[in-house]
Amino acid sequence: MKFFVTLLLCAALCLPAAMARAADNEESQAFEAATKWLALCDAGRYPESWREASSFFRGAITETAWTDALTGIRKPLGAVKDRTRQSFVLARSLPGAPDGSYIVLTYDTVFANKANAVETVTFMLDKDGSWRAAGYFIK
Repeated sequence: MKFFVTLLLCAALCLPAAMARAADNEESQAFEAATKWLALCDAGRYPESWREASSFFRGAITETAWTDALTGIRKPLGAVKDRTRQSFVLARSLPGAPDGSYIVLTYDTVFANKANAVETVTFMLDKDGSWRAAGYFIK
């Protein structure tokens, strides 16, 4: 019985630390995926960014529509001069999206032709276990 109580106490003390490490790892993986995906967009590789997006994203917009929309939005802004992550929010549900694991990242971005922009990128844990883009907005 004493062994069981000790084991239970150890588990109770270790579990929060393990959960914190898991959340940090989840955030790190999502942030890395977002950085790579944004680099595709920054390079004008819009069709590839669509192919690397989540199945939810690809089901919501065709590759052609995505490429046309992003070309129309990003081209006038010019090259990215600076991007600073401002916030992130982990979520299990978002309006208009299926329940799952999400991270919403916001960046203060300086483009060549727009000094003060805010990019919001939503990533989701896709069916294959990879973090993939589920949404992208520029203000």
